[in-house]
Amino acid sequence: MPAPGKDRGLRLRGNIWYIRYCDGSGKRYQESSGSRLKGDARRLLKEREGKIAQGVKVTPKAGQLRFDEAVAAVLTDYEVNGKRSLKKVERHTRLHLNPYFGRRRMADLTTDDFNNYISWRQSEGIDWHGNKNGCANATINRELATVRRAYTLAKQAGTLLHSPYIPTLKEAPPRCIFFEDHEFEAMRSHLPIELRGIVTMAFNTGWREDSEIQTLEWRQVDRKAKVVRLDPGTTKNSEGRTLPYGMFDELVQVFEEAHEQRHRLLEATGELCAYVFHRSGKPIKDMRGAFASACEKAGCPGKVPHDLRRSGVRNLVRAGIPEQTAMKISGHKTRSVFDRYDIVNEEDKAVALGKLAAYRAASSAESGGPILGQSVIFEPKDSGADIAVSQ
Repeated sequence: MPAPGKDRGLRLRGNIWYIRYCDGSGKRYQESSGSRLKGDARRLLKEREGKIAQGVKVTPKAGQLRFDEAVAAVLTDYEVNGKRSLKKVERHTRLHLNPYFGRRRMADLTTDDFNNYISWRQSEGIDWHGNKNGCANATINRELATVRRAYTLAKQAGTLLHSPYIPTLKEAPPRCIFFEDHEFEAMRSHLPIELRGIVTMAFNTGWREDSEIQTLEWRQVDRKAKVVRLDPGTTKNSEGRTLPYGMFDELVQVFEEAHEQRHRLLEATGELCAYVFHRSGKPIKDMRGAFASACEKAGCPGKVPHDLRRSGVRNLVRAGIPEQTAMKISGHKTRSVFDRYDIVNEEDKAVALGKLAAYRAASSAESGGPILGQSVIFEPKDSGADIAVSQ
């Protein structure tokens, strides 16, 4: 039924409000607001009439936008803005979001629909590795973040007026698994030769093994000055970075061996490989399978390549390197993220308490008071007794 009085141009059909208006030529339009709220429809009507008054052509779309169209706009937004997460968003959109929501209208989706999606992903969904055994809450949250962005862009474009509540799941605490020196050496010995330089750099510098080390090209390496340069825009925080490795013999050996391998490939095939680390001249795109196998053989199963970055940060801190310098080496831009990797383990705590014990002993000895190993007996104040010290 049409709305009376000041709300002329509004009509309620079922539980959805529609708007009616005419363009500059007198052509009449009727459009769904996609909302159950009269206020949303009233705002859409004012927006349409305002554009018509300015001579702007109006294309009625509110409430008609399909899910696949909305998510495609997100991918375009990511591509235009050069966001590094574009490939991951493309992947979970293609494998999970579009197959589930498909061509449904965005205005028809409710919180229950997203709760059902969460349930599907947790129980029957395919994880990041392609296994049909569900996936982690953090992964689902990243997928739903894409949906939230789709609603935001649609509202900015005027093709939607409202968005439903989309739940956020509680995520597991930050992973706190490290490689100790003996574990790293054992794991590295079981890796193919072409991967050993990658893990050596990650373990000693905290660099990202996939996006910063595996993609290194010789144009970024100055062997004479012994400096590696990451170009601005190629790192996660988009800032360039340098690594003067000349005083670290193990890293010098990594690049010299890689250069010798490049020379041998040139002699054998006539091909001058652009990549520092490669498989027969081809870039290394994925080392997870070989890495998992090496960890199994080394007796430390379940560890992943990114644990090397975490271990690298801890190694820098343990070496006594100032945190600001360590952050510049590892590429952490914010302290909060850096703190997630600099996780203190039981051995660190034991060493800290040992230092505290030594300090307390030295302090007590200097003051002439009791030292560690002595027990102190306090007599009541009204007894007039002194504090007794017993061995």
